[in-house]
Amino acid sequence: MGYVLRQHGATQPEIVKASGLSQQTVSRLVNDLVLRGALRLGDRRSNGRRGQPRMEIEVAPDHAYSLGVALMTDAMSVLLMDFSGNVVAYDYLEMPVMNRKAVFERLGDVTSRFLATHAISKDSVAGVGIGISGYCLDGKSRYNPPRALDDWAMVQIDSLFSQALGMPAWVENDGNAAAIGESFLGAGRVFQNFVYVFIAAGIGGGVITNHKLSRGVNGNGGEIGLVLPRNMFQEPNLETLLQSVRRHGVEVGGISAMLSEFNVDWPGVDEWIERARDPLSLIASSIAALLDPEAIVLGGRLPNALAQKIIPAIELYDDARRSEPRPLPKIMISETQVDACAIGAAMMPLEQQFFSTML
Repeated sequence: MGYVLRQHGATQPEIVKASGLSQQTVSRLVNDLVLRGALRLGDRRSNGRRGQPRMEIEVAPDHAYSLGVALMTDAMSVLLMDFSGNVVAYDYLEMPVMNRKAVFERLGDVTSRFLATHAISKDSVAGVGIGISGYCLDGKSRYNPPRALDDWAMVQIDSLFSQALGMPAWVENDGNAAAIGESFLGAGRVFQNFVYVFIAAGIGGGVITNHKLSRGVNGNGGEIGLVLPRNMFQEPNLETLLQSVRRHGVEVGGISAMLSEFNVDWPGVDEWIERARDPLSLIASSIAALLDPEAIVLGGRLPNALAQKIIPAIELYDDARRSEPRPLPKIMISETQVDACAIGAAMMPLEQQFFSTML
């Protein structure tokens, strides 16, 4: 079903070609999923040839739902997603403290409001996904996040959320979560292999290979910020951007406030881009050399207007040997909307329970 989701619908011959399965197998699987309500038959689509138009198969949006939660150093975002990847409801909550008590109190209120407003049964919610900044410690659900998230350090985060909400839970690093969302709902609709660069208070990322997240042995694949030699570069993140615009007289309270009012023409933005150019070029060139992906996607909490301005400044190092240079990845802006981490987090329960098959 992942293929059908990524393509916004597909015909059976298209599924056969993409999956490598036989026509009989695809037909049986599709019919079974239609009977279960996971897929539905759409309009007939002509292939431009003689003969009967082919029936398009679509993901049924109301088959299931999922929750996505992004835990940030200064805020929490909560997102309700339907089975076809549409955002049903979204809330961004600035939080003076990010301890468990505060998070679960507000999360419970928001979840109840979402379900009541949209007349959705809790039984139809497949689970909750959580994205959090920090390194994974056990390859599963224990993380070492920034100081502002001390209450979430070195504990089984999925178990805490599962107990609080009464549903299955999955947790990933914020960069990995965003990469999962991009794989299903953004660049992954065109590219099977890409690296997501997640820029927020820090910088991280996620590696997608053949539409699957490459987590690494300890769950820390994609920690691309560690490519930068310590103290050699200013880290290209939103904290250093905040410091730069403040130095130039822009009065903003924090990262969330800066993003809500962001203007790419603010004084200090061009200075930040100038300082970010070399470290981002090193990161992008290392990605290209080690992984040879089709694309490098800039996202996270990075404003689109800023991404558009910095991409032309990024250099992919190449020796330019002979007249035909080596193929290099495309550098592009994330195509997911609303909230990259929360969208990816919401995709996690759906991927785990429904979208991990070839179909």
